[in-house]
Amino acid sequence: MPRPGPSGPSISRRRLLQATGGVVLAGTAGTGVWAWLSPDATRPPPPAREQESAEEPDEQVFLHVIAHPDDGLFFMNPGLEQAIRSGARTVTVCLTGGESDGRNAPNHTALHDHVVPNRSAFARARTNGLLAAHAKMATGDLGSVWDAEARTLLPGFQVEVQTLRAAPQHQLVFVELVEARAVYQPRATSLRGLWLGVVDALPTLRPEGSPVQRQFRYRREEVTDTLAAILDWVRPTVVRTLDPNAVHSDKKPLPAPDPRLAGLRYFDHQDHTASAHFTQAALARYWGRGRPVPTVVESYLGYELGVLPGDLDPSTVRRKAGTLDVYGWADHRRCADPAGCGDRKVGGTALNGSPRSWTRSTRLRAPGSNSWVRPARDGRLTAFAVLAGAAYGWAETRPGSGRFGAPVRIGGELLQGQLHVVRHPDGALQLFASRTILPGPGTEHRRELVAARQTGTGRDGVPAFGPWESLGSPDPEPVRSLEIGFPAAVAAPDGTVHLFVRTWDGGIGHRSGPHGGQWSPWDRLEGPAGVGTLRASPQIVDGIDACVDSDGLVHLVAPSVRTVQHWVSKEPGAAPRPGATTGLPEPGGPISIVPLAGGLVRIAYRQSGTARVLLAERQRALGTWRVAGQCERAGGYGRVALAPAGGADRMVLAARDDAGDVRVAMAQAGPKPWQRCRLSHSAAAGVAHDAAGRAVLVALGNDGRLYAARQARAGQTAPFQGWRAQTGSPERTGGSG
Repeated sequence: MPRPGPSGPSISRRRLLQATGGVVLAGTAGTGVWAWLSPDATRPPPPAREQESAEEPDEQVFLHVIAHPDDGLFFMNPGLEQAIRSGARTVTVCLTGGESDGRNAPNHTALHDHVVPNRSAFARARTNGLLAAHAKMATGDLGSVWDAEARTLLPGFQVEVQTLRAAPQHQLVFVELVEARAVYQPRATSLRGLWLGVVDALPTLRPEGSPVQRQFRYRREEVTDTLAAILDWVRPTVVRTLDPNAVHSDKKPLPAPDPRLAGLRYFDHQDHTASAHFTQAALARYWGRGRPVPTVVESYLGYELGVLPGDLDPSTVRRKAGTLDVYGWADHRRCADPAGCGDRKVGGTALNGSPRSWTRSTRLRAPGSNSWVRPARDGRLTAFAVLAGAAYGWAETRPGSGRFGAPVRIGGELLQGQLHVVRHPDGALQLFASRTILPGPGTEHRRELVAARQTGTGRDGVPAFGPWESLGSPDPEPVRSLEIGFPAAVAAPDGTVHLFVRTWDGGIGHRSGPHGGQWSPWDRLEGPAGVGTLRASPQIVDGIDACVDSDGLVHLVAPSVRTVQHWVSKEPGAAPRPGATTGLPEPGGPISIVPLAGGLVRIAYRQSGTARVLLAERQRALGTWRVAGQCERAGGYGRVALAPAGGADRMVLAARDDAGDVRVAMAQAGPKPWQRCRLSHSAAAGVAHDAAGRAVLVALGNDGRLYAARQARAGQTAPFQGWRAQTGSPERTGGSG
């Protein structure tokens, strides 16, 4: 197989299916991966549990941008391994050499103190460990051969590119910039110092044996240009970064050599955050050139995982730790490179005996939305997602068809995560999102919430929206605004829209407005009892959700480091107040809530340490919470989608499993068995019921297309049919800004 390169795309297996009745590839030029047609509608697909994956690996391209060699293994796995093993093209870019103190030995040991520092050798040892770990994930053989070369991606600069000979669609790129060499200590010579303009240029440190023969000095624009050049070369459908919105701790900041480096102290490593900022800037530049590829962006928490509940199941944790042990040279295998074959600061210590270790969790900064699929006025289901930093919408071809037409661009710039959609009492929709504003002349780096209201209906039934309106931030100071969470909102029966978001200090910000306009000033909800007592951790963890019950009361739920927090209004449509302590098990991720009949509300979330999906409910008459059921173990992480499924207390729920696929189940008194729907996907799946009362499952595939699966008929026992991909190519209409 030829090595992939800037002008050598692989041949899609989907093309080969044309002769055998598979999905047909439309010949329209310039429409990117949106141009493929759906399966033949005259013959219903088999049940989802019997299907092969609906996606083709050749239509997915993953780009992972990390700061240090082990970042992807600690923070992006199991997603990283799932991407590699899928057969899709995967490229991982490591910005720094990770040379640290140059001692390849466990920290805080006698051996460490006797090792002679050699930063070039340690950087090579870490590279060797990463090559072995990636080879193991890709081929099962940690000794699989890599081909190294020095490549020019930006004129005047070279990077080290490693291509796995047995699987040449898999590559590693090493830029070899100097790392900060400290987690918190403000350092001018660092990615952060370069991002903030404290230094004019950041040098590289050439690892031993690198095919790159000299040192370079990168200015800020040149780091951004290099990443933009990589985006042009790879043309990814999925970009994964570290956390651009790190959460601060209450520890005292350390003295800074320059005022621009002063400020809050954060849980995460400064290189992680700066690498994500540079990637955001590169993406803005890349998208600004009008690229047709629909890019999905996912950002992963870093060291903050060490103070949050573990969210992975034990078997996934063991697999993740095993890969880290390969990287860390834990087996002390014989090594032909004098520099070493791995990072001994990590090898054998991945689990560390701590329930809060980084190995036990994988969390996205944007926790996903439970409200991105909603019925339009005419009964068609509509779905909304962020691609290439902008909002797009889809609509069913007709009410109850289960097939979605072409995506329509609604607009927005540098939107993050998933959209939250509110349906007003009159059936009109309103979109809520989080937006990043990058620094520039006269512009400070900050985040804010934005909204767009429906103004009508466009082509193919997709709602049309007005311009995006800035809703600001409950923390208007720019640095603090970078820590705000992602929105949840509801419309009360009188038309008042309540908007909620996690604040920088771990509380809940709130504002409201009649019919989603004329907004009140930002305020903060009163905190539930017990919140704030664990000062070493964030108080409220992002991953909130809200609903209005059958009596018109507004409910808000949020995960915290201990239990589920709950607010409820005392009068219909009023702002919610702290409810009684729920006493529910500690959540290992976001919480989703739905209203059912009789004032009942039900939530779904993953229990920490097991990843098992729990269902809990609150009855208004008693005001107390109880665990109502638990699903079969399926592993996975992230938000559990939850929606009513027509009548009484029937529900449908969906979640990611330990293979990265979607599982869906019906529930009434308790959950039914999972049905596995093979589709690797981004963020959280969505669930709803259609005009015919059938449960519908939607997901955004890693190829940037919308997929839908629906029940063959309404009811608790009806199976889900196979995935259908959206039809047609994207349209540009709707809102702006």
